[in-house]
Amino acid sequence: MPRRPLAIVGGIGALVLAAGIGGWVWSGHRTVRDPPADPATPVNVGKATRQNVPVRIEALGTVQPIETVSVESRVNGQIEKVFFTQGQEVKAGAPLFLIDPRPYQAALDQAQGQLAHDQAVLQEARTDLARYQRLARQNAIAKQQAEDQAYVVQQDQGTVTLDQANLETARLNLAYCRIAAPAAGLTGALLVDPGNYVQATGGTALVTITQIKPIDVSFTVPESDLDEIRANQAKQPLDVEALSQAGRPLATGKLSLIDNQANTATGTVMLEGTFDNGNEALWPGQFVSIRLVVATRANAVTVPAQAVMAGPNGSYVYVIGPDDTVARVPVTVAARQDGIAVIAKGLDGTEQVVTDGQYRLADKVKVTIVAPGAAPGQGAGGTPSPSS
Repeated sequence: MPRRPLAIVGGIGALVLAAGIGGWVWSGHRTVRDPPADPATPVNVGKATRQNVPVRIEALGTVQPIETVSVESRVNGQIEKVFFTQGQEVKAGAPLFLIDPRPYQAALDQAQGQLAHDQAVLQEARTDLARYQRLARQNAIAKQQAEDQAYVVQQDQGTVTLDQANLETARLNLAYCRIAAPAAGLTGALLVDPGNYVQATGGTALVTITQIKPIDVSFTVPESDLDEIRANQAKQPLDVEALSQAGRPLATGKLSLIDNQANTATGTVMLEGTFDNGNEALWPGQFVSIRLVVATRANAVTVPAQAVMAGPNGSYVYVIGPDDTVARVPVTVAARQDGIAVIAKGLDGTEQVVTDGQYRLADKVKVTIVAPGAAPGQGAGGTPSPSS
């Protein structure tokens, strides 16, 4: 009997203790836990900024040499020497081939001898003419004889003129035995080996020379862009950027040609850009991506491209407010390029926007910013966030 009150006191004390630990209470045969506060949603963020953004037209272009020359022989003969290596870059006037010059040297010597002979004949005829004219004035000979001698002088003069032309032709043929590069550029494969006989009328190319410095790239743009292109090109030559198919920058040049008519079948206009190509990054026949810089958007508002979401009513971004809650803001996107979106309407360039984790957000949801490079489902130290 003395122990019963003690048991009651102990049971009440145990019940009070259990109720005070961890917020647990007794309710019939079950326990109830206090609900935790809603955790903030982890997100990655970026900044809206203002910067000058180029207005570009993108196209696919083909690299084309400004000049390609097919080198042929202008005289008949055997190739004696080749002065270059296949694929070698040559300057204009550099020696390329030597055709056997001996027949042409002999022809030159013959022409020189014939000229000297006929010049002597002409001189003799002129001397006789002078004598005949003097005698005719003295009535020592018939005037007809003096007149006939004048015709002989004219005939001999014509012969000398013909000899001079033959001599010049012989000199040219001898000079043509040494074939020089008609233009600067890169030589291709040797098409005729030394020792072969070539003919001037055969139409056989010995080698081709392709100019690659500078070089052109041709591309087409929609005819709807023509007015803007022409208007800005009139102010100063527009910049043209050439990139590899993988997007690697190759060279920057200037717009050099706007074709004088549009293609009615495709609705496009052909343009050409000229590049210095000092590093030979552009190669004839190569396909490249082209960016024609038409104008510049000055002081434009930009955000990371991944911050812009597409909704049923248009594009929008989530802007983080001072209280770390987000607001869904509709925006008008003017362009997307180089990982940024140009915002024409909706932002002023000072906002902090969500770049990852938007699918778990709504207006007035509280967020927490995770460390750069961490996934939105991780905290600043890379550990799982409370919501994960």
